[in-house]
Amino acid sequence: MPTIESLLNDSNLPDSSSPRLDVELLLAHALDKPRSYLRTWPERVPTDEQCQRFAGYLQRRRQGEPVAYILGRQGFWNLDLEVAAHTLIPRPDTELLVETALQLLPATAVQVLDLGTGTGAIALALARERPAWQATGVDRVAEAVALAERNARQLSLHNVRFHQSHWFSALQGQRYDLIVSNPPYIRAGDPHLSQGDVRFEPGSALVAGEDGLDDIRHIIVQAPAHLQSAGWLLLEHGYDQAEAVRTLLSEGGFVAVESRRDYGGHERISLGRRNRGNNEC
Repeated sequence: MPTIESLLNDSNLPDSSSPRLDVELLLAHALDKPRSYLRTWPERVPTDEQCQRFAGYLQRRRQGEPVAYILGRQGFWNLDLEVAAHTLIPRPDTELLVETALQLLPATAVQVLDLGTGTGAIALALARERPAWQATGVDRVAEAVALAERNARQLSLHNVRFHQSHWFSALQGQRYDLIVSNPPYIRAGDPHLSQGDVRFEPGSALVAGEDGLDDIRHIIVQAPAHLQSAGWLLLEHGYDQAEAVRTLLSEGGFVAVESRRDYGGHERISLGRRNRGNNEC
């Protein structure tokens, strides 16, 4: 019978960028144990049922399914989140939105909106870091809203709420000190859509028109009506879209427009401040 050590050493995920980590995560999940258990008890022999479960996970991963969907969990910021196939998998680069938001606003009571919240990752991270903030997350997919609400309950966060809304459609009359979003920004027909983990993620959360900017345009046009005077808009976008997004922000009347780089050195988010002189909408 195979031991934990032999299962780790003999399992092969040739197409993964992190094969050892993937194998460890999947085996620990099959055993219903933390990863540390694998190193502590390498000589243990899993049951037949556990081995079969692990083999099933490996097969799914070899077919390209993301580890996060197999586990049903993903880490983001300092949170452990439930994920599902109808939401994007939170990624480390998106943590830059959280870092920037925390730098822009004081720790006193403010209103924050997360558009296209998905798992609730951004809103939940901000709510965890700033107990005085009131965070709102919206998503057009009802299942995503329910998932975000479950994550909030699991994390015992009470200063965040989630609603179903297609961007601002259900937010008439509401204004915020900060609006943040990781919207769809991939170009239609982009070859990356048929590669890697992205193949398993919902296309509606990825693709935004021929140039990938349709949803960003919509948000920039609509955001001033939902921002307090001098409120901020933060947007994640593609690695090569920063200049275009800065132009859209400037044309939309935003000031203090700039872009910030992710951990890979790419301009990954752009931001702007609502012009205090703009007419109220």
